[in-house]
Amino acid sequence: MSDRQLLPGDLPALGLFVDVVELGSLSAAARRHRITQPSASQAIARLERRLGVALLHRGPRGSRPSREGERLLGPAREVLAALDRLAAEAEAVQAGARSLVRVAASYTNAEYVLPVRVAGFGAVHPDVAVRLTVANSEEVVAAVRAGGADIGFVEGPGVFAGLQSRRIGRDELVVVVAPGHPWAGPSDPLPASTLAGTPLLLRERESGTRRTYEEAAARAGHPVAEPYGVMTSTEALKAAVRAGLGATVVSRLAVQDELRDGTLVRVPVAGLDLGRELRAIWPAGRRGPFVGEFIRHVSTG
Repeated sequence: MSDRQLLPGDLPALGLFVDVVELGSLSAAARRHRITQPSASQAIARLERRLGVALLHRGPRGSRPSREGERLLGPAREVLAALDRLAAEAEAVQAGARSLVRVAASYTNAEYVLPVRVAGFGAVHPDVAVRLTVANSEEVVAAVRAGGADIGFVEGPGVFAGLQSRRIGRDELVVVVAPGHPWAGPSDPLPASTLAGTPLLLRERESGTRRTYEEAAARAGHPVAEPYGVMTSTEALKAAVRAGLGATVVSRLAVQDELRDGTLVRVPVAGLDLGRELRAIWPAGRRGPFVGEFIRHVSTG
């Protein structure tokens, strides 16, 4: 057997390579695969030896595909997409379903927008299985582009290269603190410059929530301070704020109960537009048999 013949054990490294290109850095891809950066580097090096080409150019600002890597990126995505289709079909067969809609959604969409709408779709189409994967917005976009999901739900302005999108709703980010926090008392809105200059508790950089906040601050001309803490879960952020560790910026949908019962306090902010759209995304020119119906249903839900 040739040393350059791919084996089943090379598939995780192939997925890692694609994610490095999608995310722009080896460390971000390593986090997605829940491995250390040295382990990710070793996996890529083994794959490069197996293929006989250098796949990536590594630099202080991240990683980008080499010329050879660019050429192999498309076939790598096709291999991974084929595996996803096989897994989805096996799941549909096991469930006895005639069809399956594979959905990837950001945390805000998955936790606070989609549950009721998916249930409504299921009532109309009880023979269609819906498989929901929850990830941050960048991961959702990557999954849809790679064919790992039929449809994605993210927060954003609606410009996604190679994908079509449709608005399904609107959301607003809010600043929240514990009742004892100094920002909870004043009646005047907090200046945007004060918010941006304060180290906050935030989601990871790849999340739609953090990106919306940082882009809004940049539009207003305010550089954003490095976060006091970073968490990959909105629930963890809320718990940290309730414990008095600081302030955060989260979806209004995520804190409705806490604002109502007074365990968190909303802080008005002047000079910052924190509104955002919730959007469905899917590959241009490619759509599964029930995806269109699913999009229509959740858009009017």
